[in-house]
Amino acid sequence: MDYTPQELMVAAAAREIGDGEVVFVGMRLPLLAFALAKNTHAPRAIGLFENGLVRDTPSSELLYTMSDAPNVVGASWCTRMVNIMGLLQQGCVDLGFIGGAEIDRYGNLNTSYIGGYERPQVKLTGSGGGADIASLSKRFIVIMAHEKRRFVERVSYITSPGFGDGKGPEGPVRWRQQVGLPRGGPAALITT
Repeated sequence: MDYTPQELMVAAAAREIGDGEVVFVGMRLPLLAFALAKNTHAPRAIGLFENGLVRDTPSSELLYTMSDAPNVVGASWCTRMVNIMGLLQQGCVDLGFIGGAEIDRYGNLNTSYIGGYERPQVKLTGSGGGADIASLSKRFIVIMAHEKRRFVERVSYITSPGFGDGKGPEGPVRWRQQVGLPRGGPAALITT
């Protein structure tokens, strides 16, 4: 069977979604992964979208962005972003999908600056909801293209925290607790 690397990434991401889990879906490939999971092994998964939508059924049409009309039609709840972020803050989100320009070996993500924030060589888009998802979901999955420049020893800037420097006195999970992150951390990296 022929498939593209992106299709394989979608299948791998879909497998990470458990039945009945609340998922902060994100953009691009995670939209497809959520639909695939709902139609195969996770029919009771609930999708949260940063634009204020909650879905318990997949969209009937292919989505290009979370704000496409087919995602709104049939949504269980159409609310505001602040309510979706409130669910995240309350610990209601089992899994979140995020991407980044750079990732280091501790799962920290950079979507802000390349070369440091004082004198950046490149300014990027910023966090969006990524920092919130990385900080507050029970676990998060990074999905990004496999390019050498994206995989670095230390990210130029931590936009979305993974396990920090990995040197907490009792390991990387303890680091998250020490800096006040109540839950989770990176659970997987899905790449081409």
